[in-house]
Parts: sequence; structure tokens; C-alpha cells
Amino acid sequence: MRAKITHSQSTQEYWFEEGCHIQEIGNQPDDTRVSVARARVPPGRQTRWHCLEGTVERYLVTAGTGVVEVGAVPPTRVGPGDLVLIPPGVKQRILNDGGNDLVFYAICSPRFDIGNYRALDPDD
Repeated sequence: MRAKITHSQSTQEYWFEEGCHIQEIGNQPDDTRVSVARARVPPGRQTRWHCLEGTVERYLVTAGTGVVEVGAVPPTRVGPGDLVLIPPGVKQRILNDGGNDLVFYAICSPRFDIGNYRALDPDD
């Protein structure tokens, strides 16, 4: 691995099937240990139940408020500065219950791979 600077490309945000906007910050084949993406959930929206197989995910909330559900943990209110740790294979979703966008960084290790993403039914 070599030292590298990646400049933000805010115009590269896209809608992801999970139910949020994603901006890839760093998800490179030459840095397989981690990926970083900025997620944005509009007011009143909730992501679908899902999990990542073989990947630890962390949400670092930077703006807005919401309620996160992770595995058997009771629904928990989150806001700026909060960190959510999601083990591999554990179901998760997040609701934006505020009036502004809920923004968080999704930090995955190893790096996010779409092949590890699994949409879940509510009863899974």
C-alpha cells in the first residue's frame, strides 16, 4: 500500500437499494482492510433490514438524528458523534426520525463488497 489522498466527489452520490444515498469515499482493491462511505437518509425514511456477511460495519453519525436497530439491541436513538458497531451477519436498519438528513459514515472491515450484502425480511 502507498500513501494516498482521495478528494471528496460529492456529485458521485447514488441511491442504494437499501434505502439511502451513498457516496463512496474509499473502497479500493489496493486497501482491502477497510472502506468508508458517506450515507444519507432523508427525513422520514428508513433503510431496509439487511446484514453484511463476513464484514464488520460501523456507523459514525455526523448529522441529524435517528433510531438504529442492530440485532437484539433495543431500538436506540443516535445523533452526531455516536458510533454504532455492527458485527458480521447481524441484522440492522436505521430510521431518520428528524426533520433534516441523517448523515453517517459507514466504515467496513474488510472493505464493503456487494457480494456480502444481504437484504432481509423483517422476520429474519
